Amino acid sequence: MVNLKTNYLGLELKNPIIIGACSLSADPKNLLKLQEAGASAIVFKSLFEEQIQLESLEMEEEMTEYNERHAEMVKLFPELNHAGPEEHLNNLRIAKQTLSIPVIASLNATYKVSWLDYASQIEATGVDAIELNFFAVPEKFDKDAYSIENFQLDIVASMKNRIKIPVSVKLSPYYANPLNIIQKMDHAGAMGFVLFNRLFQPDINIEKEEHFTPFNLSNDHDSRLALRFAGLLYGNINANICSNTGILTGADVIRMLLAGSDCVQIVSTLYQNGSSIIGAMLSDIEKWMKAKNYKSIEDFKGKLSNKTINDPFVYRRAQYIDLLLKSDSIFKKPTML
Repeated sequence: MVNLKTNYLGLELKNPIIIGACSLSADPKNLLKLQEAGASAIVFKSLFEEQIQLESLEMEEEMTEYNERHAEMVKLFPELNHAGPEEHLNNLRIAKQTLSIPVIASLNATYKVSWLDYASQIEATGVDAIELNFFAVPEKFDKDAYSIENFQLDIVASMKNRIKIPVSVKLSPYYANPLNIIQKMDHAGAMGFVLFNRLFQPDINIEKEEHFTPFNLSNDHDSRLALRFAGLLYGNINANICSNTGILTGADVIRMLLAGSDCVQIVSTLYQNGSSIIGAMLSDIEKWMKAKNYKSIEDFKGKLSNKTINDPFVYRRAQYIDLLLKSDSIFKKPTML
């Protein structure tokens, strides 16, 4: 019998498959199905400060739309305040009470005071950890990388002083040097890193000549970036490594563990295959471990990381040059017309 247990954020997980933040976690029935299917932990759907602000503004506009329409009636509705994050916090409480596996909250805020205030309220729900959903959409020309990174580092350090539950960081790959910012956040107190955030990107419908945002699921090639950085980070930071994006099969999980990840997060494969895919992935991992005579994940985790292999170029750009030099043996020569 192989041992699939792993550790993440100080939590002992029964296996390395975590459900990433998504709309599937909004329904308590789905949470139980995912737990029963074999998930080791669930990251609850993210709390977005911008969404709360937008909902509050929409409510205010609807409540005041007909104000001062009549000389004798200044207001149509009584004063009401938006509930803010309370619905989300209540759903977090329900999730924690419903599940026996760890529940990790996800937070994306705008201002420092909001990050800290929401984190404190989230901690009070009883969740096991919190994942800081960091990304900065490029919208201002005069906002430099230094100020963005320093702001995020300040949030990590301040969060560690404010709350007691473990803190992880979910990053986008769009830093000039992800290794540098990860190392700094590691020193600031982050206990885990999720590699990487899959961001929605705008698209254009050329027939209607209008913008739309497609619901783009991962494909099996999207995991390679996370694999590269898991391999580079293994053994060089104190925090745990959790790979995300393009993790669709048990083989994908094994690759990430060999590179140096402690665990993975899955989402797209759940939308494509349903919760039963978790059991299939775990079965594939067990079969592979038995065939290789591995008793536990620790027996092979990081075996193919940059720190443990002899080839210094596997995770570096020079490998691309090597690929080009060998292109004749990889790609078919074009047919002469």
